Amino acid sequence: MKKAKNEELRREYLRKDLGKGVRGRYLANYTSGTNLVLLSPDVAAVFSDEEAVNRALRELIQLARKSAGGPGRSKRHS
Repeated sequence: MKKAKNEELRREYLRKDLGKGVRGRYLANYTSGTNLVLLSPDVAAVFSDEEAVNRALRELIQLARKSAGGPGRSKRHS
């Protein structure tokens, strides 16, 4: 994109000033770091947002590790 002679922001921009857009240009980068999971409606109704789902799953993982006594179990010495 060419630099404008006047470096200040304009109140309004025309579409032609923005250049040609490329559909899906960053899609590969975006999806490579994203793991989307579709929740069933009844499950989604229980959780308010993404963080609530992650928190519940982390707690479930900790509980499973404690009950299994396998790898990842915290070894504390009292």
